[in-house]
Amino acid sequence: MTEAETITAVMRALADPTRRAVFERIVNSDEITVVELTRGSSVTQGAISQHLKSLKQAGLVCERPEGRNVYYRALPDGLDPLADWMSDYGVFWRERFADLRNLLKEIDP
Repeated sequence: MTEAETITAVMRALADPTRRAVFERIVNSDEITVVELTRGSSVTQGAISQHLKSLKQAGLVCERPEGRNVYYRALPDGLDPLADWMSDYGVFWRERFADLRNLLKEIDP
């Protein structure tokens, strides 16, 4: 996957509020099963599984099968492509605000 495709996959995965809530629950757990994720929400187990599939494809979570259970955990580097992309815009806006600050100083000495 290219960097742009990776960023798009992460954004799409986190665009859905239910999926974002599932991801947050995973982030706040060491590991968690589908059953535990379902128990804490108003979403069906099948829907949780679909959300997990999207999160896995985006590189945000991974799974570890153990017996009849599958444990999910967040991948620490999963949000890095999005954070890197956003940091570029941080530089852009900081420069624009500095330009605006300088312009305002010139107008009102």
